[in-house]
Amino acid sequence: MRKPGGDFAEGNFFEQVGGSETFDKLATVFYQQVAEDEVLRPMYPEEDLEPAKERLRMFLEQYWGGPTTYQQLRGHPRLRMRHSPFQINPDARERWLRCMRVAVDSLALSPLAEAQLWGYLDRAATAMLNTFDD
Repeated sequence: MRKPGGDFAEGNFFEQVGGSETFDKLATVFYQQVAEDEVLRPMYPEEDLEPAKERLRMFLEQYWGGPTTYQQLRGHPRLRMRHSPFQINPDARERWLRCMRVAVDSLALSPLAEAQLWGYLDRAATAMLNTFDD
């Protein structure tokens, strides 16, 4: 991948998209949206969404090649297990993706980086489905 001006970009995805600052913004904007969603908000038992925001930020940073703080503090992600107590049906998946779409759009990533990130988020949302009941 080339940077503007022709230089080759170095580093992994985490570094290429702006590091911790980018993932902090993604998590912040995402949880601003979640706070207003009547289906998603009750899935977060904490009154303050800040702990959930930090967990998401750390997880995504680690996934995309940044610091391994998530694993150091919480162990293996085990996403399906951690989400199993919550009813995640197609409606919840779509709401999650709508909130995440706003967050991803706020980053103004390159088209390639946006497609990589969105592809992962879409697949992850589908993987969390655990019921088709309303």
